[in-house]
Amino acid sequence: MNILVLGIGQSLRGDDAAGLEAVRLWRETHPQTARRVRVETAELPGLALLDLLMGADAAILVDAVQAAAPAGTVIRVGPDELAAFTPDAQSAHGWGVAETLQLGRALDPALAHVRVTLLGIVGKDFGMGAALSPEVQQALAEAAERIEAEVQELLAGERG
Repeated sequence: MNILVLGIGQSLRGDDAAGLEAVRLWRETHPQTARRVRVETAELPGLALLDLLMGADAAILVDAVQAAAPAGTVIRVGPDELAAFTPDAQSAHGWGVAETLQLGRALDPALAHVRVTLLGIVGKDFGMGAALSPEVQQALAEAAERIEAEVQELLAGERG
């Protein structure tokens, strides 16, 4: 099974770097698992997200999100929930992951088989040049462990 772990974000926009940092931390704390999958990071991937998904059977996308939950909350959006997203449920980047996936699946049916899970980290401060907020910084360890759990579940399914 080809598994992609993808950190999404902008390193110079405060909490928007949460996805990048969570994947970096996961890679450092779980190097054996990280070697078994494809790990990528992308700043503002837009439609390039579709190219990153090519060849993957499953993908775990980690990104900052805007939500009503408190900053630092880690939210899991599974494949079925992503498919049901509406245009007003976006990532911190405006044109959201769900919209990009829907467009990609319409344009290239090969992407329809990719099982995509989003781990969103609720952000607070997305200002240019800002550092991660304390709430998001504190959530990185939880996010890294959630990435590990998702990858292990996929790898276990590969064996079973």
